[in-house]
Amino acid sequence: MAVYKVLLKSSASREIESLPTKEIRRRVVDRINALASNPRPPGCEKLAAQHDRYRVRQGRYRIVYEVLDREVLVVVVRVADRKDVYR
Repeated sequence: MAVYKVLLKSSASREIESLPTKEIRRRVVDRINALASNPRPPGCEKLAAQHDRYRVRQGRYRIVYEVLDREVLVVVVRVADRKDVYR
């Protein structure tokens, strides 16, 4: 299996920086880095309304990302609290 390159949109990067504690930020970043080796891990869900977008849970936060298999690329689109992520 190929190792995917992980890119963060600038808005997702700002969302990670605004997370409340350093521990939460570390866990979210670790979860994002794990997407490089397996972009569709157990527990990920494909978002029905959006093409090639998935989400994974990390505590009460959701990481929304796109998988581009042809480019071997994972693009993190959004990182937010579960109550706000789909707005």
